[in-house]
Amino acid sequence: MFSGKGGQMIPSQSAIELWPALPWEEWKDTAATLHMWTQIIGKTRLMLTPRENHWWNVPLYVTPRGLSTWSIPVKDDLFEVAFDFIDHQLHIRLSTGESKSIALRPQSVAAFYQEYLNLLQSFGIDAKIDPKPVEVSDPIPFEEDQQHASYDRDYAHRFWCVLRRCDTIFKQFRSQFIGKSSPVHFFWGSFDLAVTRFSGRPAPPRPGADLITREAYSHEVISAGFWPGNGGFGTPAFYCYAAPEPEGLAGEPLRPAPAFYSNELKEFILKYDDVRLAKSPDDALLDFLQSSYEAAARLANWDRAAFERPLIPAPAAI
Repeated sequence: MFSGKGGQMIPSQSAIELWPALPWEEWKDTAATLHMWTQIIGKTRLMLTPRENHWWNVPLYVTPRGLSTWSIPVKDDLFEVAFDFIDHQLHIRLSTGESKSIALRPQSVAAFYQEYLNLLQSFGIDAKIDPKPVEVSDPIPFEEDQQHASYDRDYAHRFWCVLRRCDTIFKQFRSQFIGKSSPVHFFWGSFDLAVTRFSGRPAPPRPGADLITREAYSHEVISAGFWPGNGGFGTPAFYCYAAPEPEGLAGEPLRPAPAFYSNELKEFILKYDDVRLAKSPDDALLDFLQSSYEAAARLANWDRAAFERPLIPAPAAI
């Protein structure tokens, strides 16, 4: 740690490197293009994997180099599609040992889509991807999208650095809950990293909900995650919400102090910059996740005694 203006303690350089600056206005064009690219890859997994509860068969996962589909079955083999934000490549790897790559570079969604489909076809993989993007306003079919064509290598790498650290902290948070919970996963539709806890009770049906929403919220949840600047908030932020939302949630106190309840989004919010510039960013994020969960679980009458346990440190040796 070192002292800033007025003696304020600000993070050391090592903490800043773990939590790099990610100003939305400077990287939103790259983010919009990446959003479409991840949808193309995610739709491949959607089409070729068995459907799981709450659509858990569709997200991507943080890896030591980027984001991956994990294993996807094809004929008698398995394959993986992985974004590498260190060497800036998209890799397709088969269990046969074959592999091919695409360079991640500034190019339109339409060009990326065609290059990717050609690569799949070179392996004999036919994914039959629905070309219409989801969860975005004014969607442009992938094969027609010349609008989104930005790729800033530095910001793509920063984005992955943030996801890498969030993945670590979210998994620590997840380990304290022994009820049903989701993996920590990246939803390409909404372009956010999330982890969700379940009470075990069915939730009331949402009036007018589509198939995706009905399945995602079929049971009571408390979900937390990270938007890299999208999500209607306009700046990178952490969030937490309960569905259905218990009465009185908006008035609950939160930790750390900068966190607040957004009446517009109906979610608890903690801005990313408030975390990265905190004395201990990891502790600040864990505090937000825990206090948000406690507020929602208490008001919704979850069986906390049955679900919760203290954080268990990793063993030194087994």
